[in-house]
Formats: sequence, C-alpha cells, structure tokens
Amino acid sequence: MTDKITHDIDTAEVVETGARPSLWSVLKTKRFLPLFLTQFLGAVNDNMFKQAITLLILFNLATSDGAGGLAVVAGTALFILPYLLFSVLAGQLADRFDKAKITRTLKMTEIGAALVGIVGLVTTSIPILMLALFLFGLQSALFSPSKYAMLPQHLRDDELVSGNALLEAGAFTAIITGLIIGGLLLLTPMPTLAIAIATLAVAGVGLAASFAIPTAPSQAPAPPALDGWKPKAIWAQLQEAAAKPQLFYPILGIAWFNLLGGVLLAQLPVLAKAELGASETMTTLLFVAFTIGIGGGALLTDKLLKGRITGQWAPVGLIIVTLFMLDLAIIADYPHALLAGIGDASVFATILASPQSWRLFIDLIGIAVGGALFVVPLYAMLQHKASDEERARIIAASNVMAALFIVVGSGVAAALMTLGVNAGVVLAALAITNIFAAGYAVRLVPTLLVRPVFRTLLQLLFRMRVNGVERLDKLKGPGVFVANHVSYIDGIILAASLPGRPVFAVHTHVAEKWWARPFLALVDFKSLDPTNPLALKALIEEVKGGRSIVIFPEGRITQTGALMKVYEGPGLIAERGGVPLVPIRIDGPQFSKFSLLKGSMPQVWFPRVTVTIEQPIHLDIPSDVKGRARREQTDLALYDALADLSFKASNRHTDIYGALTFAARRFGMKSEAVGDIEMPSMPYRRLIAGAEALGAKLAKLADKGERIGVMLPTSIGGVVTFMALQAYGRVPAMLNFTAGAGGILKATEAATVTRVLTSRRFIEKANLEELVAGIEHKLELIYLEDIRPSIGTLDRLWALTKTFFTKWVCRARKIDPDAPALVLFTSGSEGAPKGVVLSHSNLLSNCKQIAARVDFTQRDKVLNALPMFHSFGLTGGTLLPLVSGVPTFLYPSPLHYRVVPELAYSFNATIMFGTDTFLSGYARMAHVYDFYAMRYVFAGAERVRPETRRTYMEQFGTRIFEGYGTTETAPVIAVNTPMHNRPGTVGRLLPGMRYKLEPVPGVEEGGRLKVAGPNVMLGYLKIDKPGQLEAAEPGSDENTRWHDTGDIVEVDAIGFITIKGRAKRFAKIGGEMISLAAVEALAETAYPEIQTAVVSQADPSKGEKLIICVAGEKLDLAKLRKAAKEQGLPELVVPKDQLVMEELPLLGTGKIDMVSLNKLVAQERELEPV
Repeated sequence: MTDKITHDIDTAEVVETGARPSLWSVLKTKRFLPLFLTQFLGAVNDNMFKQAITLLILFNLATSDGAGGLAVVAGTALFILPYLLFSVLAGQLADRFDKAKITRTLKMTEIGAALVGIVGLVTTSIPILMLALFLFGLQSALFSPSKYAMLPQHLRDDELVSGNALLEAGAFTAIITGLIIGGLLLLTPMPTLAIAIATLAVAGVGLAASFAIPTAPSQAPAPPALDGWKPKAIWAQLQEAAAKPQLFYPILGIAWFNLLGGVLLAQLPVLAKAELGASETMTTLLFVAFTIGIGGGALLTDKLLKGRITGQWAPVGLIIVTLFMLDLAIIADYPHALLAGIGDASVFATILASPQSWRLFIDLIGIAVGGALFVVPLYAMLQHKASDEERARIIAASNVMAALFIVVGSGVAAALMTLGVNAGVVLAALAITNIFAAGYAVRLVPTLLVRPVFRTLLQLLFRMRVNGVERLDKLKGPGVFVANHVSYIDGIILAASLPGRPVFAVHTHVAEKWWARPFLALVDFKSLDPTNPLALKALIEEVKGGRSIVIFPEGRITQTGALMKVYEGPGLIAERGGVPLVPIRIDGPQFSKFSLLKGSMPQVWFPRVTVTIEQPIHLDIPSDVKGRARREQTDLALYDALADLSFKASNRHTDIYGALTFAARRFGMKSEAVGDIEMPSMPYRRLIAGAEALGAKLAKLADKGERIGVMLPTSIGGVVTFMALQAYGRVPAMLNFTAGAGGILKATEAATVTRVLTSRRFIEKANLEELVAGIEHKLELIYLEDIRPSIGTLDRLWALTKTFFTKWVCRARKIDPDAPALVLFTSGSEGAPKGVVLSHSNLLSNCKQIAARVDFTQRDKVLNALPMFHSFGLTGGTLLPLVSGVPTFLYPSPLHYRVVPELAYSFNATIMFGTDTFLSGYARMAHVYDFYAMRYVFAGAERVRPETRRTYMEQFGTRIFEGYGTTETAPVIAVNTPMHNRPGTVGRLLPGMRYKLEPVPGVEEGGRLKVAGPNVMLGYLKIDKPGQLEAAEPGSDENTRWHDTGDIVEVDAIGFITIKGRAKRFAKIGGEMISLAAVEALAETAYPEIQTAVVSQADPSKGEKLIICVAGEKLDLAKLRKAAKEQGLPELVVPKDQLVMEELPLLGTGKIDMVSLNKLVAQERELEPV
C-alpha cells in the first residue's frame, strides 16, 4: 500500500511545463494583477487590525502575561473558526457562481467587519474585538476558495507556480505592511480614530480593485448544493478529498504548514514580551523578519522550480523549518532576557551590536523560508490536479483541514501555557513533532527529496545542464527511458534529471555490489537478469501499472566511448506495455574518473555534464514482422534512436576553428593533434598557435568571408594554413593540383578566386612547375615561404598567449556557423568542375554524424594519405580526427603504395581511409604485419571490389567498411560500421539524414537517390555564373537542404543502400536500361585482378553500344558471357567490344577519370560519346 501511495504522489506531483514566464510578466497581466491587489489589500487590513488589537490586549488590556497570551490564542482560534465552519460552503459557492462576483461581495462585507472592530476599540471591549476577528476570519474563509480556484482559470500551467509564489510573497508583504501600520497606529495621539480611518480606507480601495478582476464563471457541469454549513456535508467533502491521494497529501501538507505558522505567530508576541523582554517595536520587527522570510522563500521556490509543478522541495522545506525552530526554542529558553531594555530609539543599533539578536532574526527568517519552500508548490499542485468542476470545493476542504490543524495546535499550545509551560518548550515540542512530519514526507517522496539534493550537487560539481525537459510534456502517461551508459554515476544523473519516480532496471550483478546499494535504497528498482527469459515480464507489468522505466539498453558501461551493442529488451517493454520510448543522451561522464575509459580519454574528477532528452517515440515495426526478425528490427530501431540523439546533442553549431579549440581544451592542449613525415607529432597548442600567427598575416590578404585558393599537400603545413584561414573567417578554396592548369583556372573562375596560397618546396617536390606556369598569368600565387619571415617573435608570443584563452578569442570573432567555411570542387569525373560551398555546420555535422556511429578514442591513430582537396580526405581524414581528439598522421600522396603501409606500421595506425584503387595497391606492396594495429579501414569514392575486401580480411585480418558520399554532402551519406556491416552495400544512412527515391524509367527496383540533412551543401559556384551561389534545394527548415546525388540505388528493409550506378551511367540497349556499374561488377567477378571500366558510345545501327576498357591485357568475352549466364543476367549486359590500354586514366582522388576515358574511346573508335 505504501508503494502505491508513493507512486501516486510522485506521478501526480511532477508536471514539466517547459520554459516559464518571468514573475514580472505574470504580475503585470490584467488576468492576475487585480486579484493580487485585492488579496494584498485584504491581507493588509486583516493584519493591521489584528496587530493593533493584539498589541492593545497584550500591553494595555490584559491583567497579566498569562491572560494576555490566552487572549491572543483565543483571538487566533476565533479568526480560524470560520475556516472550519464555512469553508465547504465557500467552495460550493465558488463552484456555483462567478468567483469574481463573490469576491466583490465579500469585499463589501469587509467594511462591516471593520465597523464592528472600531466599536470594540472605542469601548475597549475584548469580546467585541473577538467578534470582529471572527468576522474578518469569516470574510477571509469565504474568499479563499474563490481566490485559489480563480488562478487556474486565469493563468496557464506554466504560470501557476509563479502566480502562487506571487500570492504568497504578496500576502506576507501585506502582513509586513499591516503589522507595521498596526503598530504605528497605536503610537498616534488618537489611535482609535487612526485605526478606524485606516481600516475603512483600505477596505474601500480593495473593493475598488476587485471590480477589475476578470470573470471566472462556474465550471461545474451541475451546480453543487449549498449545504456546506452542515457538519455532514463538511465531513463528506473531507472524505471525497481523502479518496484522492494526489490531492489529499498536498491538503495535509498545507494544513500542517498552517498549524506551524499559526502556533508560531501566536507564540511570537508572548515570546517577545514575557521571555525575551522585547518592546512593542521589537515585536513588530520580529513579525517583519518572519514575513520577509515567507515572501523571499516564495520567490526562491519559484526560481528553484522554474515553472515545474512538483513537490520535490517540500521535504527539504520541512527539514529547514525543524532546524531553525529548534534553535529558536533554545534561544527562548535562555534564563536571561535576551532583548530586555531595548528602547525604540536604539533598537536597530542594539540589533546590529548583539550576535544573539542576529541569531533570533536568522532563525525566524529560516523558518519562514523553509515554510514557503514547503507550501508554495503544494498550492500549485492542488490547483493543477483538482478538476475544473470541483477545484473550489477541494480548496475548501484544504481550508477546513487547515482550520482543524490550527485549532488543534492552538488548543494544545493554550493548554500547555495554562499548565505553566513557557513558549520555548512549546516551540521545541512543535519542532520535534515536525521532525516526524518531515520524516513521513521523505518516506512518501524519497526520490523527490533526493532529486534536488543530487541535482544541486551535480550542478555544483559537474555544472550539469538538462536539455529538452519540456519535451516530456508530450508524455501523457508512463514511458520507457533509454539512455547511453558511460559511467558509474549515470543512474544518479538520471534520478536527478527525470520527473516522477521511475523504476530503474538494474543488472543483477550490479545490484549486488556494495557501492550500488546506497543509491538503490533511494530509488525504486528491479533486478534484471539477462539470462532469465522472464526477466522482462516484471518490467512490462510495471509499465502496464503506470510506472515509467529507466533502462540502459547497452547493458554495461561503454568500453569505447560510443554506443556498444544494444539489446532489444527496452523496445519489447515499450511495445508490449503500449508506451513510448524516450531516448536520453548523457554526455560528459565518460571523461570522469567514474568511467571505464582510462587511457582512452582524458580523465578528470568533475567534467561538464549534459543530459539531453528527446521527444517520446514509438518504434514503427511492421506488424507482419515476427520472431527473430522483429527482435532484430527492434534492436536496430532502438540503436538508431540513441545514435540519432547522440548526433543531435553534439556540439556542431559552431565554427571549425571553434571546434578545434574546443577539442584542444577537452582532450588537452599537450595532446598529439597531427603529424607528418617532417614532424611526427604536433600538439594542439602548437597547431593553434601556428594558426593564430599565420592567420593574422593571411587575414590582411582578404576580407572576412572572402575566398582564397589553397594549393598544398596533405601535411602539417596544409592543416596549419587551413586552420589559419578558418581562425580569421576567411574561406579556403581547396584546389586540385592534379586537375591541370585548365582545371584549376576553371575552378578559380567559378569561385572568383584571384589569390592562391602555395609553397615553393611543394611545387618543386611535386614537379608542378609546368602547372604554375600555366596559371600564374591569371592568379596571384602567394608563397608561404615569403610570409614566414614576417612572423616575428612578438607575433609568436602573442599567438601562444591566445592559446590559453581560446574560448574568449573564438567568441570575440563571432564566426557564423552557417556561413561558408570552404569551397571544394567536384572531381570533374563526368564534366566541368563545380565549386561546392560548405558551411561550418555542414562539415561539423558530418563529423558528428560519423562519430555517432563509429567509436574512436585517443588510443586510435588515423593515417590519412588522401588529398585535402578531396572531401573524403579533408572531412574524414583530417577534420574528423582533429575535432575528436584522435591523432592523425598525414602523408602527401596516396599513390606511394610501398610507403603508406610502412607508415601504418611505424605510426601504429588503427584507422585508415582510402579508395579501392589505393587500397588494392597497398595490399600488393604491404608486409602481412604492416596493418597489425589496424581496426578500421574505410573506403569510398568508388566501389570496393570483392577481391580487395577478401585480400584485406585473409592477408591482414582487417575488414573494409565501405561508405558512400558526395562532395555536396561534406561528404559521407552512408557507411558500413563494425556494428552494422553488410558487404556489397555502402551501409546505412547517417543520423540526421533522410532520403527519397525518385522513379527512373526502365529501372524497376530502386530509384534516383535524393538526400537531405544538415551536412548538405549551401550550394554551387558555376563557371557560367562566377561567384554567384546557386543555392541547394531547400528542405523542411532553413538549415536543411536537399541534394540530388544522381545515383540509382536500392534501399532494403533495414536501410542498407546498394549503389546500382550513376543515372548518367545507364545505357539503353535493346529497349532495356543497362547499368554500366553492373557490367563492371560482372567483369570483376570473372577477372578480379584486372582493372576495367565500361563506357557507352553512340552506335549508328543500335543507338548505343557498350565498350569495356581494360588495363593491361585483353579479356575473353566468352568468359564474361558465361559469368553473366551463371548470375542470371541477360546477354545484353556483356559488351561486344573492348579496348585495351596500358592503364586507365585516374583522377587525383583515385577514381577513374570518365571524361578522359570517354574521349579516348571516342577517338580510338571514331564514335561519339553518349
């Protein structure tokens, strides 16, 4: 039963309302301000009158201290009695009539109560004064249900906590005002007249304010009966409330707060006069201190809750009250008069000079702050959870319960005083009782108590930030929270971040560990034994019973820093429980001492922690998928959800240089960043200092955002130059020096580039003198050797200094992440090169997309021999490792087939990028042990032949993971990974991307691939419109664009993509569409070691004909026909003609130069290329 109660409380109390409005915006609205002023003025009047007559009775009318104390207690009881007798009737009235009209009527009766009080003051009659207190209490009792029931009608959910905080702060500010004015009025020459005028004036202004309150009509479908004055009806209302735990426990909490406040405020004047020897002025100041604490505590509560309707701080508030009340009881029990002899003139000086006075005031303020922290959210919860038609009556039941508690508390206090017990003992008894109340509250909501404590500690130590809490508004019931698992403190992080009281699924082995028991004692958990097939059943039952589940699908803490194997269990729980999954990303603890990545990542005690909550999702698995296939698809969908969130939560909305400096700070400025033949290792600090020093000089060559050509090899010099331009917001245009002078001039014309950065040493070593001669008449070549001497010692020192302040340096430069970052040029394999403009976000998005699917750490080492003018070599081989903290070794030529494998061995490379052409070349020259450390080989730009794949597996024990991309997508679109690998395909689409297939005439399966995502380019620069950006096709939002890849592909049921060929590389023969790529694949099957390419040429008799081009030796076409027959392919796919060459023309990227090849074939056969 206790578990059911605590669950009801937790799930009922927490309502995430997202971004909240400011207090000021709520206060000034016409929906709230008139009500605020009405209740403020009413509270001023109540307390002004109460204070005046309390002090009058204590200091003038009472015959002894004991009689005065009893009179004060009696007055408090009479003021509370109407809440007990008439609250239910008031609730029925509020649920039956317009609450604004009720308020105006009651403000008129306030004037009558004031007149009765004036009579009592004139006659100095204590009974008449007691009657006046009763009438003021009656008016307040009838107003309270209307006041609180109006709030949800006038305010939104996200304004409700703020509205209650303002009402409480306003009420106690009014108390301060009323107390001070009430005390001052007695000091005037004619106090009776002064009180009469003030009371009537305030009541009149309050009445005027009430006329501005917006209407709040009844929301009850049927008007309730007006029998609330009957004891039976009162009891029935209490029973109705008690039947709803989510309402009754806030009611009990509010009642307990009223008991504490009522007894304390009743004892405070007695304590001040009889036991502390304080004057009337000091007594007033004590009330002021208490009400300041209440008002400040209400505002503090609003700040802590941030618009969320939750009782998580209530137990903490009670604990605070207990501690300060015990100390106040100790002060009250001192044998000497603590404040005796304090006169009005010296009161402030005495307070400042007395440490005991400070202690007294601090205790009162502390009690008040704790009380507000306890009660403000309870009012909001009560209003929010009560239905519209019964809200006023529920609030009335709360008022009845509060009145009962106050009457009982006041009665017990009066009885103790009659027996001669002093105020200190009464307060001590109250504090001890409050310990039990706090303990019960903690027992009811242990998670809600633990959460703010844990959250505060995590925010202080780890600067924890939780993003996406507002997305849980869409979670109307329970859900299955699934998170990546990076450290031992992940459970604490989620317990502090998630609302409600979810059940944690904990591996049986972990649940038995001694260090896990303290945490598990504070949360609900279920042991999960993976070897037990019925283990999930208990969790499914919890979900069906309305409980949310927290589970780590990996089943263990990551050993790689990335997602590991994901189990399908959470998906099955969500599916069979009929609830959504809520993916959660935890980032940061993997860098802490609490992870298992020592040696793989830098370890600190308290890294910054970020928790990102995604939208609730339902796994869309077709109903006809059953058994193992269904489990596999569930596993895959769950993995994709977590990988997608990993990408979305990544730091990609920055500039490239900012990402580099962030990586340097995260992984260590002294960590190895890059290396090459001449400098095997360069740390981040030296790289950044070099970029700063060189960038300051290069910035003078162009304005911010202007394009500058870069013609440099894959080397440290190339990286430093690239980053130097990025640091100062200049846009490098990466020139393909293998394209010849004509290709470079066309590229620079399209991009309107007039200056090119290069190196004399590079030109000499690469034998590019002829190229330079062909372009220098149109382009200004700027040599780095000429710039280096201008960088002096002071320049270097200033650049080094900046490396210690990179965060602020990058902020000051304000580089737009969505602005152009660089220009790459298409390979020109099928036409004239085009400039592809990529933004910072495009490039970093692609890096983060890859990182979301592939694990790599600082233990890895990347070997990159691909040119930086190629998108694969720039993004995959250079930027990805640099912004991920992975050391990378650069080599200027991928064609040195003997050198590259030796570098892999010497550098202990674990990751390598290449094309099939280059990889097969390395395999021919490599020693069997050269790739001993190699974990991943990623291939792209051209199809990987089965022979190449087989060689690497059999000879080197290494899998090749084939990927696919285009320059326009920065470049990776899809890639096979160690987790999801299917040879013959190019893998699955990366996170954050989507696709569509457009039908192609003659192609029955698959279609023309178009992709969209944050990595799709800004647009093209073309030679026919130099310098003018031809924007890419816009997508669903301003940061997403579509790109037509021009490739014909097939996509299977779980997302693996198979390339069938370029749309331009299909030939129509005999009325059928024949893929030239399929013909090349057929040739590779029959002749795996011979390089081939197929072109389509115009044929006078048949329209088109296929010609297979062969490097080295002639093919037996009969063998091709036999292979086609074995594969079930029509004879049309077998070329009737072949052309033997010494070697096929290649581009610098390793791809076959199809433009040149078509021209050569056309010249040789005297035909026209298609």
